[in-house]
Amino acid sequence: MDKRWVTRGALVAVVFILLGAAVYVFGQFRPFGDESIDRSQPAMLKAVRDLSQYHAAAGEFQVVLDIENDVKWVPAALAGERTLFVAAGAVNAYVDFGSLAEDGLVLSADGKTVELRLPQPQLDKPNLHHDRSYVYSQKRGLIDDFRALVETPDQQRFYIAAEAKLAEAAKESEILQRAEDNTRVMLTGMLQALGFQVKVVPD
Repeated sequence: MDKRWVTRGALVAVVFILLGAAVYVFGQFRPFGDESIDRSQPAMLKAVRDLSQYHAAAGEFQVVLDIENDVKWVPAALAGERTLFVAAGAVNAYVDFGSLAEDGLVLSADGKTVELRLPQPQLDKPNLHHDRSYVYSQKRGLIDDFRALVETPDQQRFYIAAEAKLAEAAKESEILQRAEDNTRVMLTGMLQALGFQVKVVPD
């Protein structure tokens, strides 16, 4: 064998090794740095609403969803999906002072006592913490695995289901009662500081 070919082959191999090393080094350390340019337009104000809500209590909730999509008459190894999704979020309880009835605040004839009737507290829409909500595990059948390679998995359904679970948990929790108590204490203290005696009437 011609020694020149051996030498040329070895030289080519060395060049490729050096190129690979350079790509790795520059890819890892990026001595020239990266530049990110944000050409987004500024946010525009579309509407303004007057608020009369007093947010009196908030609850932090977490739920683990176990959702399975089963294909009838087809083995799970071939088709179907089972997902464990961890969702975390907050639910606020508020009292809408804008819905105070005409007899919500009634001043006595002598001007010393205020009769207070509070509206029932309500629950806000759950606010999911996206940084703490994620797919914990997911098992798919062979067909769904191939489909996931060419299609972007839709995780919106997990967030919708998580919001429903958090709202349900909030209804069964104590935050509505806590919101009512906090609102009553706040208004009573404020009116008493103004020199009124306060009488709270159940709604």
